[in-house]
Amino acid sequence: MSTLPLVTRSRSLLSLLLVTLFTIPSLSFAQLNAPNSAGVAMGHLHFQTADLAASQAFWENLGGEVVQNGPISMYDIPGVLILLREAEPSSGSAGTLIIHVGFHVPNVNAAYDRWSAAGIDVERGSFDFQLWVNGPDGLLIEILENPEITGSIQMHHIHWETPDIEGMQAWYSDMFGAVPGMRGNFQAADIPGVNLTFNQAESPVMETQGTVLDHIGFEVTDLRATIAKLEAAGVTMDSGYREIAAANLAIAFLTDPWGTYIELTQGLAP
Repeated sequence: MSTLPLVTRSRSLLSLLLVTLFTIPSLSFAQLNAPNSAGVAMGHLHFQTADLAASQAFWENLGGEVVQNGPISMYDIPGVLILLREAEPSSGSAGTLIIHVGFHVPNVNAAYDRWSAAGIDVERGSFDFQLWVNGPDGLLIEILENPEITGSIQMHHIHWETPDIEGMQAWYSDMFGAVPGMRGNFQAADIPGVNLTFNQAESPVMETQGTVLDHIGFEVTDLRATIAKLEAAGVTMDSGYREIAAANLAIAFLTDPWGTYIELTQGLAP
């Protein structure tokens, strides 16, 4: 990737970055999925936690490997990067737009035994191929068995409870090239690295910003062009194009029409 020119960083941007920093000695290297025809792939999930050390231990035990991009430390799970910010979340997963996120493992019984031994709160689901993990700060994670994956864990889906399934499915297709379809009985759409699953909300739901899953992130190949496309479609950016020279990274933020806070990145993976 070409080097981004050095820019002067604002105090607010610097503080946004510093909350992701923590020192961990052992590092690996991340690789996100190749982008779709719109230049978009799954990028990251950014969690808020009241206890940073506990969340670090949780993601390490779940199977995340530490990666570093300049000053930014993350956990790499195939298909996604996990970022942590130490801040008291306003809510856990329950009652929010994103009711849970989902991962694949090759064997749910082996995962159950391994995580239980590590002190993770894990429960067997309604099906023999399903687990539920109760993470820090009220975070809910679904685990599904897929014996075809090669690692110990892999990103699978983001599960919304939305008042407008068809509208959300169409919006993510139009804005980010997500391919509409079904996941079982759920209407869904696919972006490389993740399935976007939409379920009907039966009661009002909270926007994501400030909750345990503060925002989701998409990695894009050309951030300026992506922003121009969104703005031409009537999207108002919450925060426009910014560069982080120390990480060779560009970022921008927006909120979808239903309240999902989204970060767009170019160059997040080291």
